[in-house]
Amino acid sequence: MKATLAPSSLISLPRHKVSSLRSPSLLIQSQRPSSALMTTMKTASRGSVAVTAAATSSVEALREGIAEFYNETSGLWEEIWGDHMHHGFYDPDSSVQLSDSGHREAQIRMIEESLRFAGVTEEEKKIKRVVDVGCGIGGSSRYIASKFGAECVGITLSPVQAKRANDLAAAQSLSHKVSFQVADALEQPFEDGMFDLVWSMESGEHMPDKAKFVKELVRVAAPGGRIIIVTWCHRNLSQGEEALQPWEQNLLDRICKTFYLPAWCSTSDYVNLLQSLSLQDIKCADWSENVAPFWPAVIRTALTWKGLVSLLRSGMKSIKGALTMPLMIEGYKKGIIKFGIITCQKPL
Repeated sequence: MKATLAPSSLISLPRHKVSSLRSPSLLIQSQRPSSALMTTMKTASRGSVAVTAAATSSVEALREGIAEFYNETSGLWEEIWGDHMHHGFYDPDSSVQLSDSGHREAQIRMIEESLRFAGVTEEEKKIKRVVDVGCGIGGSSRYIASKFGAECVGITLSPVQAKRANDLAAAQSLSHKVSFQVADALEQPFEDGMFDLVWSMESGEHMPDKAKFVKELVRVAAPGGRIIIVTWCHRNLSQGEEALQPWEQNLLDRICKTFYLPAWCSTSDYVNLLQSLSLQDIKCADWSENVAPFWPAVIRTALTWKGLVSLLRSGMKSIKGALTMPLMIEGYKKGIIKFGIITCQKPL
């Protein structure tokens, strides 16, 4: 997904129990690997080169899968839901029977709420350069560039998304302010300290190495710059828990297969990573209640005549995505999936 007034459950450090981050590897491998992968890992353990090669191959396959998924599905999403490829922000208990314009307004509200939560306002004069990490077709980039008059560059693994984002920027006379390119969020093609605002709207869930992802966000942020991460997470582990329950993990695994997701992590894991890098003003919130109407609304739209025709025309990845949507609703209802926002500031 891609990744848009009061948070339902603000967590201000150190008020809540933060699960310990034992190591980056434990963070990014919280899911149980498949039996085939376990066999590969055992065989490769005798040689670090083989282990590295297997891991590299797995990451490359994931990267290609993500690009192909969005190459195929982005057109369908834009046709039905517009150019903001992320959840909407709703008041708790909002009806899913909103008009299409109401849902699109909720997606804009997600952008505004995220900026507000991070303390980035229209009066903010320091926002001159922005990077949109996992930009989709550039909806957030164009909105933020217009709002602040800032220069914004977006990166995505999908060539289809990058081209469409640039085309939309040209159509909206924003090419002088925004641009988009194919690039890996884990190896961003930017110099250190380039951006006043580092924006990641629903892309963190695709990152196979959450520690490296966060380090790259911090690296490209300018001193004093703001970092905003809005992402899908699993619930925080309770004290004494080492992993999710098997049935919880099974549900996430089924979602991962469709949406090309690696291991999930919790909001607390992100907080721990930011703390380990000595970031300032770290805060997070659980906005799960505020996005609850989103997936039911997407399903309702998919079941319309226009939605069904568009799904069939789009291809098998889109169809599988639609069939997986009820699992997202189940995950939210059972408290396994959490919609988290985490923000911080890079020291001067």
